[in-house]
Order: sequence, then C-alpha cells, then structure tokens
Amino acid sequence: MNATAALHALVIDWFDEHARDLPWRRPEAGAWGVMVSEFMLQQTPVARVLPVYEQWLSRWPRPADLAAESPGEAVRAWGRLGYPRRALRLHGAAVAIAERHGGDVPRDHAKLLALPGVGEYTAAAVASFAYGQRHPVLDTNVRRVFARAVTGTQYPPTATTAAERHLARGLLPADEPTAARWAASTMELGALVCTARSPECGRCPIAARCAWRLAGSPAHQGPPRRGQTYVGTDRQVRGKLLAVLREATGPVPQQALDAVWHEPLQRARALDGLVSDGLVEPLPDGRFRLPVG
Repeated sequence: MNATAALHALVIDWFDEHARDLPWRRPEAGAWGVMVSEFMLQQTPVARVLPVYEQWLSRWPRPADLAAESPGEAVRAWGRLGYPRRALRLHGAAVAIAERHGGDVPRDHAKLLALPGVGEYTAAAVASFAYGQRHPVLDTNVRRVFARAVTGTQYPPTATTAAERHLARGLLPADEPTAARWAASTMELGALVCTARSPECGRCPIAARCAWRLAGSPAHQGPPRRGQTYVGTDRQVRGKLLAVLREATGPVPQQALDAVWHEPLQRARALDGLVSDGLVEPLPDGRFRLPVG
C-alpha cells in the first residue's frame, strides 16, 4: 500500500468508528436534505443548525415545497442561523430545481453548479455526499487538515488557492465510493480532531504522518488570524431588524425598526443593506416586510 492509500485507509477507518450520526448523513435525507444542510452549515456550527434543519425538512421535504412559498417565508424560517442571504439563495435554488429539473436535485455536477446560490464547494459537496461521486470537497475543515498533514503549515490560506485545489485532486481516491467517503472523513477529522485552535493530535489517526506535527508544529507565519466580531457590527443590527420583521404578521412601520438600535446612521445603513440584498421590501407607505416574490 502506497503512502496516499495508507492515508485514505487510516482516515476512513477512523471516520467509520467516530463519525457523528447527523440527519443529513442518513439515507432518508436524500439529495435535498444534503443540499439544505450544506447551505445551513456555511459558517454556522452543527449544534445551531440541527433544530432549524429538522423544522425546515419537516415543512419543506422537497424543493418544490419550498419553491411554492414566498422567499420571505424562507427568511422567516431561517431564524437566527445568521447570514440570511443563504435562505434567499436556497429558495432560489429550490425554484430552479422545480422549474428546470422536475423537482429533483440534479446529479450532474455542472447542473448543480448552474443553480443559483450554488458555488464550487456546494456543488462538489452535494455531488459527493448525496450521489457518491468523485469530487474534491474543500471546506475550511478539509483545507486545514490538508495544510497540516500534507503541506506542514498550521493554517491554510485565507482564500482557497489553485495549489490547494491541485493538492485535493491529487489526494482523491481513484474510485467514486472511496472518494466520497474520503471527502466526508477528512471533513469530520477537521471538525472533531484537527480543529483550528486546539487540535487533539493524540486522537488523530494520521498524527504519525502529519507534516506539521513532524516539523514541530511551527506557528503560523502569515498575517494574524482574527476572529470574527459580532457585537456592535452592522451584522448585529441587521439581525435585530430582521428579527422584528420575522416575528411580525404583516408589514412593520419604521418606528418599530427604529426602536431596535440606538445609532441612527448605523441602523439606516443596515436597513439599506437588507433592502439591497433582497431580504427586506420597502412599501410605498413607509412600512417594511419580508420579500413576497
């Protein structure tokens, strides 16, 4: 067994023993369940996603069910997951699936990539996790595992590079089922063991082969990695404004939105941003609502 095949075996065997039982990994989730999870899990922890995911699939078990609703209902159901533009994008993808693909999430990678709101990562993830295809799936966790285990650096670059894509393609197992398993395994390893701040090398199945660990775990040499702030940002204000609109049964007057934040310029900027993003619709009478179409 060559070194790459040994790497595959070690990580996949670890995954078979330690993988979390997540609803989107179960056969009954189907491709739509996988797609919903991928939209929700972007920049959001599993624990926060689980209850919203279950409610979402219970209400909209197929893309056509969501497509039949207004985009504002998708934003409302998104709740406090954050980055609510993802709700609009998922709704847009559901509409396209219903209109172009007979209501079934397409198997073809190119057709997945052509859906609104679906980028390189999501198309590869759905093709791999839902349909067992052979694609490099590069999320933050996988990129960190590859950076440490193969490249010998503590963290990957801020944005995915051509070199990372080349490395990921070179590491893919040759057959489709193993490649799909490898994608899920490396992602889980990064999420549970090879974490950003406190990697548990003692639990890692490939610690003895990890280039970063063998080099003495050198510190990150690039620009400082700053954690994302939230309190006091426009993101927080946008969330407060959306919360009022989600909880309302009809259009909301300006005064109700003015009450959520003390600083008028920041509040106005946040509201303008929500309108520009299509998350909020202004009405001629000065009231606001979630988008209806």
